[in-house]
Amino acid sequence: MANIKIKSFFHEDTSTWSHVITDVASLKTAIIDPVLDYEQSSGHTFTESADELLAYIKDQQLDLDYILETHAHADHLSAGDYLRTKTGAQIVIGKLITQVQTTFAKLYNEPTDFLVNGSQFDVLLSAGEQLALGESLIQVIDTPGHTPACVSLLVNDTDVFIGDTLFMPDTGTARCDFPDGDAGVLYDSIQRLFALDDQVNMHLCHDYPPEERKPVSVVTVAEQKANNIHVRTGISREEFIRIRTERDATLAKPRLILPSLQVNIRAGALPKPEANGISYLKIPLNTL
Repeated sequence: MANIKIKSFFHEDTSTWSHVITDVASLKTAIIDPVLDYEQSSGHTFTESADELLAYIKDQQLDLDYILETHAHADHLSAGDYLRTKTGAQIVIGKLITQVQTTFAKLYNEPTDFLVNGSQFDVLLSAGEQLALGESLIQVIDTPGHTPACVSLLVNDTDVFIGDTLFMPDTGTARCDFPDGDAGVLYDSIQRLFALDDQVNMHLCHDYPPEERKPVSVVTVAEQKANNIHVRTGISREEFIRIRTERDATLAKPRLILPSLQVNIRAGALPKPEANGISYLKIPLNTL
């Protein structure tokens, strides 16, 4: 059976895990959920975190094929376009990104030449599709609910990269109060993940640990089923919807939601420069 090597990188400012996965036999490699550094006070973007991924790939003499996005993130800017420009790797996302683009193109009043057909990305995947990474296979599992376009990526039936669907068991699940989010749909998505073998490793996109522990990037299906505070075995769909809805009502919006989605629906590219040569991020007022 094909084997993969996984190296995970933690972006402390946004509590994001980015993963570099490599097919051991061929050294074919993919990056999952890379971060573009962004300093909100100055409006500057930086590439230190993405460059760390590239340095690792160069040092290990790996062959980067794909940049995989589990969804259009609301808590960090994607470095997908930067990495594509540097390496020629293809950016891959679930095909329902078009629904997210349509929603947020309206919010940002995007110009008419902004296409909502997913063409900013290189590959759009449907549930059940497989993507070859050397001798390894990446299978797409639809896991909407946090957003309609969320997917999880199952590699060789041993490791699944779940985006924001679940966090560590002590912090629960993704929120569902963003546009087109749905707690009932998220519950159904999680049950698809819980149907995987108990020993499958779930690799997280975020960890927001309590003070007593350090950030963790991976947990097993069995551990989630036994211990997740929002959706462990025995919690019904109706109870989860209640828990999630009550919890979401107490949460502030993510710090970077407005700049990040504007970039991430563009596959990590900044908006086109205006006549003065400067790119601008819009902040719609009194909306979300």
